[in-house]
Amino acid sequence: MRSRALVLGLLVLGCGRGDRAPDKPPIAVTIDAAVATATTDAAAVTPDAAPVARAVVDAGVDAPLATIVDWPVPWPAERERLMLQYRQLHSDPAATDLAITPRLIVLHYTGGHSAKGTHTYFSRTRIEAERATLRKGGEAAVVSHFLVDRDGTIFRLIPETRMGRHAIGVNHVAIGVENVGDGDRYPLTDAQVAANVALIRDLAARFPIERVLGHHEVATLRGTPTYVERVRGYKNEKGDPGPRFMAAVRAGLGDDPLAAPPTPAP
Repeated sequence: MRSRALVLGLLVLGCGRGDRAPDKPPIAVTIDAAVATATTDAAAVTPDAAPVARAVVDAGVDAPLATIVDWPVPWPAERERLMLQYRQLHSDPAATDLAITPRLIVLHYTGGHSAKGTHTYFSRTRIEAERATLRKGGEAAVVSHFLVDRDGTIFRLIPETRMGRHAIGVNHVAIGVENVGDGDRYPLTDAQVAANVALIRDLAARFPIERVLGHHEVATLRGTPTYVERVRGYKNEKGDPGPRFMAAVRAGLGDDPLAAPPTPAP
């Protein structure tokens, strides 16, 4: 049975002429309104996950790939230099560029409510002094490859094959996807679940993606060849985007191998 289509409205951003977000195309996302059943992994879906797990993208062969809007952040020569220094320090001393072959997708949330505000923050060249712990690891500003607004609009901020700074230990192989919102004041939306599923399918069709993780799950890779951090003691513990959102995204991926949750770290 075909799922009913939900046409998502556009979110109006209060941007000035010089820094306004690109016009958003109308987004038609196919949503499966069926409640998650016993086929959903009970260990992965907590009671809080159930409402979002009901909004999953149709896993049929006609499921749409992602519609992506380009909204690049500034990338001056100084930023390129600082990011290369970061890569040489943390993952590959012999690196001469920022080219990566993506094998992971890491999902995040921004902690705020504004796509424009996040874009402005990611447009910095250097990380701010207030983030002292991260600054110890290098001055390059943080940035993810994609930003998903609360209405499901997907913005590309940097090319998928350029290394960004978004998840310690896996930046050299990971595409980062930020979602506008958090787990409390601005809960992530059903539209973002659908958009993340569509984007994951799109990226997996174009790159050798092996797994999808939430930022809070990256620590499960420590001790594996995938996780590379050369600076002793440089690590953090993150809670985003949380098990509720990841359970919903995995429900949307259905029987795709990328829907498998991570194996807990020993």
